[in-house]
Amino acid sequence: MPLEFEKPIEELEAKIAELEGFATSSGVDLSGELQVLRERLAQLKSETFDNLSRWERVQLARAPGRPTTLDVIGGIMTEFVELYGDRTYGEDPAVVGGLARFEGTSVVVVGHQKGRDTKENIRRNFAMPHPEGYRKAMRMMDLADRFGRPFIAFIDTPGAYPGVSAEERGQAWVIAQSIQRMARLRVPAIAIILGEGGSGGALAIGVGNRVLILENAWYSVISPESCAAILWRDAKEAAKAAEALKLSAPDLLNLGIVDRIIPEPSGGAHRDPAATLANIKQALQATLAELAGLSPEQLFEDRYRRFRGLGRYQA
Repeated sequence: MPLEFEKPIEELEAKIAELEGFATSSGVDLSGELQVLRERLAQLKSETFDNLSRWERVQLARAPGRPTTLDVIGGIMTEFVELYGDRTYGEDPAVVGGLARFEGTSVVVVGHQKGRDTKENIRRNFAMPHPEGYRKAMRMMDLADRFGRPFIAFIDTPGAYPGVSAEERGQAWVIAQSIQRMARLRVPAIAIILGEGGSGGALAIGVGNRVLILENAWYSVISPESCAAILWRDAKEAAKAAEALKLSAPDLLNLGIVDRIIPEPSGGAHRDPAATLANIKQALQATLAELAGLSPEQLFEDRYRRFRGLGRYQA
């Protein structure tokens, strides 16, 4: 289903397809009319996607078909071996992780995993991890340090699961432990925000030497809907909350929260996943090369200085 602001584009695309089909079947030359419509379509796409509001970017970050963590791993890495469980409680499908090769280099990867359909989303709890998911992530961090391999985290969650079962198993405590453990890594650590970056559920695996973000992803202390429910007692005010939160990629780069924006194809990553994966690969290559010459002590200090230096204020 198209997003609300995409409907005029879809309607024009459908009209063009209908005319193309009629021209083919009837033999009537409609090239002039089709050219005018195609030019109008290009103009409409430019007007729409070059001037997206923050709320529209949030909607694109949630669009079906957007590359997931497993899509990215499968698309830009090889020899992926997925590891399961936290060796304490059980397996959490909302977080995936394991060993892989990236451009010939052995790496350790972890990330939130959304489903590709309703059934899989339910199984993966809509990428909202329980504590065992973050304990699994910490297992991956231990492996990265033990074998001296770069640690790469892919973030895409509306937030950690807030249910009673998660709280009973120490959700807040485990998120704090995960933040602490990632901060102490002695290897290059890179976090890439693929779609949604909600609150502590995202930050738990977001303490990287470099934090990258896709062009239409978002990263915030709270989701727009939850913020609106608190401030205006109405989740329908999410668009207003998104503007106030300044959670879009350009905002985050301007504030120094992220280090680099990874461009997306016009209309969002879901419209051309292959091009998106190519952009992620290029950005990851450049970032790993940037960190390659740093010693374990320098990487630790670099990460410490990065997060201690966050924040902008006005006197």
